[in-house]
Amino acid sequence: MPPAMPDKIGVIAGSGSLPARVLEACDKKGIQVFVVALEGQADPASTKGRQFMRARIGRAGEIVRTLQAHGITDLVLIGSLRRPSLSELRPDLKTAAFFARLGLRALGDDDLLRALRAELEADGFRLWGAHHFAEDLLVPAGPVGACRPKKSDHSTIAHGFKVAGTLGALDIGQSVAVQQGYVLGVEATEGTDALIARCGTYRRKGRGPVLVKICKPGQDPDLDMPAIGPGTVRSAVEAGFSGIVAQAGRTLLVDAQQVARIADENGLFVIGADPSEFQDREE
Repeated sequence: MPPAMPDKIGVIAGSGSLPARVLEACDKKGIQVFVVALEGQADPASTKGRQFMRARIGRAGEIVRTLQAHGITDLVLIGSLRRPSLSELRPDLKTAAFFARLGLRALGDDDLLRALRAELEADGFRLWGAHHFAEDLLVPAGPVGACRPKKSDHSTIAHGFKVAGTLGALDIGQSVAVQQGYVLGVEATEGTDALIARCGTYRRKGRGPVLVKICKPGQDPDLDMPAIGPGTVRSAVEAGFSGIVAQAGRTLLVDAQQVARIADENGLFVIGADPSEFQDREE
């Protein structure tokens, strides 16, 4: 049985539209929210009419003290987060001690997030994924919109899931672009949209590439669940992709109606699927 919803929660907000969706969902559930708007990341509108603080990501000590002073014990971390340079980070003592213990350069994304979870839990916080509050954010199984993959796409999707799973286990990335049995590119630090644009220049003639996006095997879904949205679909259309496949129930879907509209207008399929559905479909 899932834990009972808290009466009060802290939302540490990065960029994009997901923080607003979580705030709206909390309002509907009657959950009081305190917003930590990360400077240079969060939409200023996220603090309107709410208790909030603005803070640099390097001010972990100040953030923790402020949350504790407001009686916050439950947290959601949501939104895109551009990694700051060391000069931008300007860490306070707590942040500096955190990285000194762990080694900033030695950590991959999953290692860093596991360490962050342990640090926050040691400070007395309980972490929640955004999907616990906004249940409709998860990609459903099946098509999003009217378009569906062709039978000839099945082996491409299967290969994409296989490659993405292998690379994800190494904490390399969440997405892979595949066309006609060839891997055109894998997601690194540049992000999904940049991967799509790059692979659009490599695509071959014929049926366009497919983007396959998964939740990495070691990924913490409460801290860093992959996401797709209208921007992802627009990028795929511009790059000549034929479709997008996201791991159902393990990927966030931003603005499903707009995703479906853009995809349908351009004949691009977007589906949610489990990797097991395509295990035996590689040629």
